[in-house]
Amino acid sequence: MPVADIDEIRQRVGEEIGVSDWIEVDQKAIDLFADVTGDHQFIHIDPEAAARTPFGGTIAHGFLTLSLLSQMASGVMLRPPTTKMGVNYGFEKVRFLAPVRAGKRVRGRFTLASFDEKGPGRYQFVHNVTVEIEGEDKPALIADWIGMVFA
Repeated sequence: MPVADIDEIRQRVGEEIGVSDWIEVDQKAIDLFADVTGDHQFIHIDPEAAARTPFGGTIAHGFLTLSLLSQMASGVMLRPPTTKMGVNYGFEKVRFLAPVRAGKRVRGRFTLASFDEKGPGRYQFVHNVTVEIEGEDKPALIADWIGMVFA
């Protein structure tokens, strides 16, 4: 995560702070996610059956795409230089807008919506995140993601 002092982070509220690298969502990742979560619906794991749906093939679980936010954020989100740890605090909003077909690549676009001190050395971030699908107009998801940093 890029390091920035508290004043710089405050000045960036309302700005796009970065775009992650592309991440491929292949069938192996989808199958592993199905095994971990127990969600083995055919649209995720059965290419032949999924090919007969409007999706035209298997698609990633929405929660798989959402879970990739941590990886996407690692090279984008700003953090104070004295950060000891950061924790996921939750979401204000998550909407799954378009399916991610197996083999597609996704990336996250992050805008810092707010940054507030919640106590000595404890800061809450809210990022508006859009997960884009390479070559497609409609994003996979949008979310307002809340994180807490302890510095």
